[in-house]
Amino acid sequence: MRYARSPENLKRALDKGVDVVGGIPHFERTQADGAASVAALCEIAADRGLMVDMHCDESDDPWSRHVESLAAETTRLGLQGRVTGSHLTSMHSMDNYYVSKLIGLMAEARLNVIANPLINITLQGRHDTYPKRRGMTRVKELMAAGLNVACGHDCVMDPWYAMGSHDMLEVANVGLHVGQMTGVGEMQAMFQSVTANGARTLNLDGYGLDVGCHGDLVVLQARNPIEALRLKPARLWVVRRGRVIAQTPPVEATVHLGNETVKVDFTRPL
Repeated sequence: MRYARSPENLKRALDKGVDVVGGIPHFERTQADGAASVAALCEIAADRGLMVDMHCDESDDPWSRHVESLAAETTRLGLQGRVTGSHLTSMHSMDNYYVSKLIGLMAEARLNVIANPLINITLQGRHDTYPKRRGMTRVKELMAAGLNVACGHDCVMDPWYAMGSHDMLEVANVGLHVGQMTGVGEMQAMFQSVTANGARTLNLDGYGLDVGCHGDLVVLQARNPIEALRLKPARLWVVRRGRVIAQTPPVEATVHLGNETVKVDFTRPL
């Protein structure tokens, strides 16, 4: 943030035509400095008609509360629907009374939220022995309050996380386990978190399966979203603007039972 707020660097970035304004308020030296950075960045976005994605409160510290400032600035500047708070892991450590107020403020601001289950549960709780905190933000409660919650990968084979595969089905699968979202509706909501909710966060035009939308889709070897999350199936076709750009043959297991050989497609009833 200090680098971005240098007038020369900020002007250079904006002149290049950035689409989204970002920041990391919890890296500032004090809570007040972080709140000031949120206000300054949101004002830049409001002045230029840009979206905001704030890398916010990625901490186990329950007093890291910059998302409160983000919600307040969003409402003050009329940025509803254009602002995203990513990570928000400190919410996992906050007391429930404060969170009951905070989620209301976030809903009023129509904040988008991005949880990153793989990296959040890997990095958070490092100072804990046991009990050890899970670290991921309150996905279930935020969804229940009507906020648009998407899930991301954040890191793919970098110093913070060496296990990345960029597999969004893995992200949703881990997220539903960590968030204890194993009801049928909850699992379907987690599938939405890596598909439609992400598109909504980006304000994408032409997204979806309706007539007239862009021909961008992935065809999975699965019959429904829950099966896709359970099996993490083959991507039969990846289509970009109506053109197949990648494909994988259907996966079929061969099981040897004595003298009998059986072909098994796990998406079909046995």
